[in-house]
Parts: sequence; structure tokens; C-alpha cells
Amino acid sequence: MASNINACFVLMFLLVSNAFLWEVDAAGECGITPIRSAAASLSPCLSAAGNAGAKVPPACCAKVGALIKSAPRCLCAVLLSPLAKQAGIKPGIAITIPKRCNIKNRPTGKKCGRYTVP
Repeated sequence: MASNINACFVLMFLLVSNAFLWEVDAAGECGITPIRSAAASLSPCLSAAGNAGAKVPPACCAKVGALIKSAPRCLCAVLLSPLAKQAGIKPGIAITIPKRCNIKNRPTGKKCGRYTVP
């Protein structure tokens, strides 16, 4: 539990201070949405993104499903961002969230860095 609180604190600190972050322009993976905003919208996923055994909260599934529908490449950009690393997100685990949420339209088989969407 303490590690989740620490990860949340790190995430919020980085979002507020803009440390290690960059803006994504209109042609970026997240469209006109800055990557930090896309990352903040996925905060309900924090525990599930670092622990394969953690239950994925329904709020996380809803946010991931909406992001996949509107900007599927944005999810990958967020998972591989310095912000995700600072928050303790493990991309190899986080990339399994769409499957763990049973999202039907997930980009199965697509590459995200060195990871493949299951």
C-alpha cells in the first residue's frame, strides 16, 4: 500500500512540476492532448500497471478503453514516457491492462516499444 502511495505522490509531483515531461503537438500520438494530461487520466491504473496480480479497477478499464478508441498509439506513448518510469509503471505489465480489462477492440499484436499487446 505504501508503494502505491509513493507512486501516486511521484506521479502527482511530476505532473505539477512538469519535470521530465514534454508537450505533444497536434501530430503526436496523443493528438492535441499533452502526454501529461493523457497520463493523468490513467491514474486509476497505477496499481495495476506495476503489479500483474493486482485487480484492474473499473475506472481504469473505462479510461483505457476510451483512450484506445480515440488514440490507440497514445497509450503506448504514455507507457513508454519518462513519467511512467518515474511513477514505477512497468510497461511489460501495463501493456496487459487492456486484456485484463477484456477490452475487445484492443490493438492485439501491435508493438509498443519492445512489448507486444496481448
